[in-house]
Amino acid sequence: MVSGLIQLAGLLGITAPFLIFIIVVAAWDGVWKLIALWKAARKGSVAWFIILAIINSAGILPILYIFLFSEMRLKKAPVPARKTRRRR
Repeated sequence: MVSGLIQLAGLLGITAPFLIFIIVVAAWDGVWKLIALWKAARKGSVAWFIILAIINSAGILPILYIFLFSEMRLKKAPVPARKTRRRR
């Protein structure tokens, strides 16, 4: 199978080292993308899920999402404590 890919790359004018580089980058991006998509889905972040699914950035955008944006918390106003009646 690998020799078939190298032969096909030769026919297309692509060198073997470049083909290997492309395969490594695709695997790298795929791993990071799957992790980022999983985190976005678990957090219910639909916009990030769509962005991560569409944009191919060689792992840069998924890494940024995992380490920066998924950890950000929206500041919410504190919820006042509910007063309860004392039972007698």
